[in-house]
Amino acid sequence: MVAVDPDEELLIRIADGDPAASRALVARKLPRILGLAQRMLGDKAEAEDVAQEAFLRVWRQAPKWRPGQARFDTWLHRVSLNLCYDRLRRRREISTDDPPEMVDEGPAPDRGLEAEDTGRRVGQALAKLPDRQREAVVLCHYQELGNIEAAAVMGVTVEALESLLSRGRRSLRTALADLVER
Repeated sequence: MVAVDPDEELLIRIADGDPAASRALVARKLPRILGLAQRMLGDKAEAEDVAQEAFLRVWRQAPKWRPGQARFDTWLHRVSLNLCYDRLRRRREISTDDPPEMVDEGPAPDRGLEAEDTGRRVGQALAKLPDRQREAVVLCHYQELGNIEAAAVMGVTVEALESLLSRGRRSLRTALADLVER
């Protein structure tokens, strides 16, 4: 039995040029796509650019969308992740004569709130994970996708996803051990 895609009707309306359907789809999906991109890239402005490009691809793809081939949400997450990886690759390719600025790993003096410091530390630890482990953690823990759906987005088996999650969690636990001891 094939499950009905909850976004199918909106895609049909978008393909027909319905601006209300476009607004409804953006309202439904934008927060999650922004969250995904920001966690993958660590930069709000770049995350907004990725989300904008992802939705441009939705508008272009809507007339060609074939229901039943893939869930729209899975496709949108995969497109967004690919756009993030493109940006991450470009970052590595930029060479510079100046050494990078050293980031102060200690808590910022103007950030008196422990929660903000903890969030920053978690973000840094997440950014240090290998790409596939970070992708698995973000999809399952921040995007709240189930293992089956996250595995489909990543193009891996559920077992491979669980292995990536396990290694990612272990690395995060090690990197953030001092937060647990507080």
